[in-house]
Amino acid sequence: MIKTIPPALPSSLADHTEIPGSRCSPEDGPWPRPFQLLSESQVTNELNFLARPLSFPIGTHFKAYGVNFQPCHGYRTQDRYAVQELNVHGQRWTFTGVFDGHLGDTTVDHTAYHLPIIVKEFLTAADPATLKDPENVGRILSKSMTSFDEAIAGDVLEIFPGGLSSLSTMSDYEIQNIIHRNLDSNLYKKARLCMYGSTALVALVDPSHENLWVANLGDCQAVYVSPDAVNQWKVDPLTVNHNCDNHEEIARVKREHPWEPECILDNRVLGALAPTRCIGDVPFKQPAAFTRRILYNIFPAYSRTSAWEEFLDRNLTAPYISSEPDVVHKKLSSPTRNGYLIMCSDGLADLYSSQNLSERQMIEDWARAVTAGELDSGNLAVKLLRHALGGDAKSVSRVMTLDMDSPWIDDTTILVQTL
Repeated sequence: MIKTIPPALPSSLADHTEIPGSRCSPEDGPWPRPFQLLSESQVTNELNFLARPLSFPIGTHFKAYGVNFQPCHGYRTQDRYAVQELNVHGQRWTFTGVFDGHLGDTTVDHTAYHLPIIVKEFLTAADPATLKDPENVGRILSKSMTSFDEAIAGDVLEIFPGGLSSLSTMSDYEIQNIIHRNLDSNLYKKARLCMYGSTALVALVDPSHENLWVANLGDCQAVYVSPDAVNQWKVDPLTVNHNCDNHEEIARVKREHPWEPECILDNRVLGALAPTRCIGDVPFKQPAAFTRRILYNIFPAYSRTSAWEEFLDRNLTAPYISSEPDVVHKKLSSPTRNGYLIMCSDGLADLYSSQNLSERQMIEDWARAVTAGELDSGNLAVKLLRHALGGDAKSVSRVMTLDMDSPWIDDTTILVQTL
């Protein structure tokens, strides 16, 4: 892909303290580093090139706006998002989702593509009358996500009729023979899904546009911005982070493994993984034998088993990572004045990490950026992204054109949906 920045632009210098987020440090020197100072029109063009903004009509009155931003050329972002209308019993539900992959992009690609299909199947399988009950819809959404996740390991385990317990009596040679007999079933592809992970933040809106459900696994965030009685904006966080920075999540994992002091180690699950809930990451959800006897034999040339062994020795009573989402239901405001749903990967919050703001102050700033000025002038996700990058041409130029070879900010995905 060709960079859009002309070669003869003036150069400026940036210190690591001027780059938003937590990725840059003195060790990334030498500092200051050069960046290209862009004109206002060049900032707009380059931001559109890097963030690839899209807008999606939803019915006849609503829209969703999306960006997926990573300014480091040659690095493929591991964030994904999805916006779809689901035809369920002849009525259209709206599905939006933000997904942040880790360790690789195999599982996040699978999740962004297939999870909307699974949610639609679960809604379609329900009695239409039960879909009038918000609590029941929340249960269906939760079950669709846990079932989707369970199928990742299940698709591999199904080639062993006796399950994991049968492996204790088998040699590696016997296991490999079973694997080779099943290679035509896309076994390698199914097994790769087990080796990586993804967060999953999903929102559903019903056909009458009266109800919103948000289901979360991981540390993406959702915020509902709605009009209040005095023509102002009310800001409601809809998610909590499922990672080891959340003391309640740490306590939950420890309660589930009371005799295992190393279930949380160095602020990581089993000393290795920050998220406490997600899709995939099967070595943290299945007994260690799943990885050692199945995955190692499917990928016998895999050279990084030592990194896996560091935490597999602590895997005594799996699962340690949950696939049960938190689900929140909201009644939507009057359609005479739009509300907004902001969904984002953790990259957006990371851009604020040096500003010394509370969580509440940060999401209120997001709401101000989305609702300020002419709401129909351009892509609202781009508007929020530019605001988070500093807003003015110099600040945004500094982030987009810094002279570094590895990513200097986290992948940042934003969806803004009118409600």
